[in-house]
Amino acid sequence: MTIWNLGSINADVVYSVPHIPAPGETLASTARQSFLGGKGANMSVAAARAAAQVRHIGAVGSDGRELVQRLLEYGVDTRNIAEIDTESAQAIILVDTHGENAIVLHPGANHEIPQAVLQSALAEAETGDWLVMQNETNLQRTAAEMGRKMGLKVAYAAAPFSVNRVEAVLGYLDFLILNAVEAEQLQTATGKTPAELPVTDVIVTLGSEGADWYGPNGKLHFDAIKVDPVDTTGAGDTFTGYLLACLDRTQPMAQAIKTATKAAALMVTRHGTADVIPDLLEVQDFRP
Repeated sequence: MTIWNLGSINADVVYSVPHIPAPGETLASTARQSFLGGKGANMSVAAARAAAQVRHIGAVGSDGRELVQRLLEYGVDTRNIAEIDTESAQAIILVDTHGENAIVLHPGANHEIPQAVLQSALAEAETGDWLVMQNETNLQRTAAEMGRKMGLKVAYAAAPFSVNRVEAVLGYLDFLILNAVEAEQLQTATGKTPAELPVTDVIVTLGSEGADWYGPNGKLHFDAIKVDPVDTTGAGDTFTGYLLACLDRTQPMAQAIKTATKAAALMVTRHGTADVIPDLLEVQDFRP
């Protein structure tokens, strides 16, 4: 089957810093690198490297042609990425010596994806395909509604978090993934625990503590793999992309979570975003 990803595409500029700066503080970076990024692009690359067929739906400006070419080189189908008359999205990422990060995002073309591009893409989708979205683009509710009507399996990664945006798509979802803080915020807004949400499968990621899966058989916990992190940027996206790729290959959820956990653990030992996401052979050979 195919994973259709309505997703962001960013030019990421990553600065290594001694610590995340306080308000008013000026720091000199110790290194600067540029990467393909954006939660959407990261997930597409992760799923493609996990051997899934991935069709990315998005937009860039004329300054983003290299980003599209890099997606293509990583095995992502880019035929549904529009080039529009605005600048591509950019992210400034600060990473400290413990691997923690702070990010400033300029959304650019990610918030101006033409609806005609979405409609043209999903016209080729087939019942049983996956549709995944994150909160870095426009057209999320439109896509979720279309996907549900077409018999697609609809997945949503609720980051960057917005209660209103999650609630707008909640009724169309088969799969929801969010972190512990986001789960708490959603519970405060809806009055529902993850187990009570009207979604078949909900995963709450817990960072170094692993993840909880709320599914048909209740709550199951999965431990994280202990590694020495150097950069946590993109780890959650890698987890999600791998998880969906495994599910697309009809792996049971528990097995998919374990594979995705290995991919995320390997990812945090590397500096960068989409360009350094491990491929399936690396994940299978990984022995922490």
